[in-house]
Amino acid sequence: MAALVGGVNSGPAEAAVPPVRTQHVEYFPGPWAEPRQVTVPAGALGRTARPTPTLAGTTPAVQALQRTGPVSGRLDLVVMGDGYTADEQGEFAADAEEKLDAIFDVEPYRSYRGLFNIWLVNAVSNESGVSGDPRADTVKDTALGSSFFCDGTERLLCVDTDKVAQYAGRAPDADIVFVIANSAKYGGAGYSAADLPSGSTFHGVATMSSDNDRSYLIGAHELGHSIGHLADEYQYTGYGTYPSAEEPAAANLTIHRDLGATKWYRWLGTQDPSGSVVGTYEGGGYYEAGVYRPTETSIMRSLASTEFNVVGREAMIAGFYADADALTSSLPTYRPIGQGRRITVRLAPLTGLADLELTWYVDGRQVLPATGDLSVTPRELGVRGHGHEVTATVTDHTTAVRDPAVQAQTTTSLTWTVR
Repeated sequence: MAALVGGVNSGPAEAAVPPVRTQHVEYFPGPWAEPRQVTVPAGALGRTARPTPTLAGTTPAVQALQRTGPVSGRLDLVVMGDGYTADEQGEFAADAEEKLDAIFDVEPYRSYRGLFNIWLVNAVSNESGVSGDPRADTVKDTALGSSFFCDGTERLLCVDTDKVAQYAGRAPDADIVFVIANSAKYGGAGYSAADLPSGSTFHGVATMSSDNDRSYLIGAHELGHSIGHLADEYQYTGYGTYPSAEEPAAANLTIHRDLGATKWYRWLGTQDPSGSVVGTYEGGGYYEAGVYRPTETSIMRSLASTEFNVVGREAMIAGFYADADALTSSLPTYRPIGQGRRITVRLAPLTGLADLELTWYVDGRQVLPATGDLSVTPRELGVRGHGHEVTATVTDHTTAVRDPAVQAQTTTSLTWTVR
């Protein structure tokens, strides 16, 4: 700069250094700890590593671990492994199934598993295991660049999200992505949609180690963000008072201490599965005061808890139905049908908390005798003549939902015009 000011030509100007791209991630310091938020470099993950395999000349195998309906009517969860060699892909499939079974044993995932398709994508690594295990200087050549000690934080298990997006694109669809690292070391991370590569269609990425029996809770917690849009209920010492006078958007935080003014007033006094009674407990969203959560603890506050509170469950169910439908049919609704055409519908295989009711209507009037029938013809419903509309409707009468606005989201209808 001095040379330029003095009028001396010092040669071609150096190319501007592009800013370092960063990602805001959530990590989990220990199996029973409250999570933490950090910002880390993207791509190289702040460590030197050998080049990892690319997709060039390869077609990663994709298999359906669970397919309950069309991708247009389901939440599509894509699971891929890192640090598994070609000979270890069977091990990856077994690890993935074990981890998913643990996650889907948590309510409301257990009851609503039937709204998910689950796809396994084989990401073949040149070496077994992942970087940072067992030591910070351990470097492994893996497909997705998974690394403990990410940006110097031991339990933070980062991944190259650009590569993750490439592999996820091989699945029929992707709403959520899990990366299971071939390791017994505890760790994981959560990436929100805002920090994913441009053009990514999925809502979030969660990483977790394969052989630690508590790491599944990382995936369960992260789905709380990406599906239920739940806020973190933990707080940081020194953060002080919540800085806004506006009500938080998340269902599980409020600035109103008055019990009757909370979002969850319908649940007040309920004995919660997380162990306390629903009320207003100060602290959440990283702040110590001026903001309240529904229960003393939950899986959104600490991984010492394995349960969503009832407010979180309700938000999760709303999130399920925002991306999935309990009612589907292979018969197109855009094409008129004849009076004798058989209409067959399918209900998602929901259990437990879910309580589905199927009803039929002709021109808006319910045909009571057809309630629950999965296959009918317009003629059987009493249709005579042309231009009538036949509608199938499924409503989830789950007692896990008390908000009428959420209840409305649980209803799905399909309508056919009779020619």
